[in-house]
Amino acid sequence: MIRDEETLNILLDSIARFVREVLVPNEALVAETDTIPPAIVAQMRELGLFGLSIPEAYGGLELSMEEEVRVAFEIARTSPAFRSLIGTNNGIGSQGIVIDGTEAQKQYYLPKLAAGDIIGSFALTEAGSGSDAASLRTTAVRDGDFYILNGSKRYITNAPEASIFTVMARTDPVKRGASAISAFIVEKETPGLSLGKIDRKMGQQGAHTCDVIFENCRVPAANIIGGKEGVGFKTAMKVLDKGRLHIAAVCVGAAERMLADALAYAMERQQFGQPIAEFQLIQAMLADSKAEIYAARSMVLDAARRRDNKEDISTEASCCKLFASEMCGRVADRSVQIHGGAGYISEYAAERFYRDVRLFRIYEGTTQIQQIVIARNMIKAAQK
Repeated sequence: MIRDEETLNILLDSIARFVREVLVPNEALVAETDTIPPAIVAQMRELGLFGLSIPEAYGGLELSMEEEVRVAFEIARTSPAFRSLIGTNNGIGSQGIVIDGTEAQKQYYLPKLAAGDIIGSFALTEAGSGSDAASLRTTAVRDGDFYILNGSKRYITNAPEASIFTVMARTDPVKRGASAISAFIVEKETPGLSLGKIDRKMGQQGAHTCDVIFENCRVPAANIIGGKEGVGFKTAMKVLDKGRLHIAAVCVGAAERMLADALAYAMERQQFGQPIAEFQLIQAMLADSKAEIYAARSMVLDAARRRDNKEDISTEASCCKLFASEMCGRVADRSVQIHGGAGYISEYAAERFYRDVRLFRIYEGTTQIQQIVIARNMIKAAQK
C-alpha cells in the first residue's frame, strides 16, 4: 500500500542519493575499522532512517509494509552493516513494543527509538535454543514489583550499541513451550545485565553482535510487554513474520547491487579481444541472476501488499525469506565467478558481499526453518 506516491518517491530518491554518495564510498572504511563513523550515523538520524516503521504518533514515519520494503531495496544496495544499525530500531528491536506494548511503554520508548537517540535490540537466541525458540532457558521470577532475570543470550544484533533489549524469558517454571514465555523491556544500565565480547564474524564488519548476560537482573514489572505474562512468544512470532519480509527485501537490494557490479565489470573486462559480457556463458549467469532477482522482488512486493491488506502472511513471509536469501547467495556466487580472480580480492566489493550475504540464510529463521513453517502451514490449511 502506497499512501502518497510523490512523498515516497522523494524519500526513496533521498535514500538512493545517500547510499550512492555517502555509504558506498565508506564501505571499505567500515569493513577495515569494523565501525560506522559517527558522522554517518548522525546523517542517518537526520534522514529519519531509525524511525521508518514506527508510528507517526511517536515520531516515526509509519511506513506501510510495501513502502518499507521499497526503502529496503534502496538501503540494501550497500554494505549490510549500515542497514543492520537501523534495522533493529525499525524491526525486531521496536516492533514488539509497537505491536503489543502498553501505551505507557510506547510513549516512553518509541519516540527515542524513532529519533535514533537509543538503539533497540531483540534478545531471543540462546546457546541451546535458536531455531527451537520455545525451549529457551532464561528465567524471569516475580519478586514484588520486579522480575528477576537469569540466563544468557547469544549472537544478539546491535547488543554492543543497544540502550534497550526486548528479552524473551520463561515466567512459568512448570509449563513447557511457548505459553510460558514473556517479553521484557530491559534497559542497558539495569544492574545484573552485562555484555560479552564482540563476536568476530565471517562478514558484515561494522554490524556487531555479542552475548547478553543476566545475573539476578531486576526488571520492573511495568516493563513486561503487553502488561501480562505468557504472550511474549506470540509477540516474537509476530515480529519475526514482519522481519522475514524485511530481510527478503534486503536480499533483493543486495543482489541488485552485486548484479550491477558484475555487469559493469563484465562490460569492461577484456578477454580474447572483446568484453567478457559478449561471452554466452557470462551472459547466462547475468540472465539467471536478473530473472531470480525479478522473481524475488515480485514476491516481496506481493506479500507486503497482502500484509498491508491485513492478510495472514506467515506462509508468504517464509516463502519470501527462503527464496530471496537463497537467491542472494546464488547471485553472490555468480558475481565472484564473473569477476574471476578479481572476485577473490578484497579491493572488489564482490569479495565482501560474498561473505556478507551468507548470513541472510541464517538469521530471522534459517532456510530450513522456513521450509518447516511453509510445509506445516500447508498441512494445516489442507486439514481445514
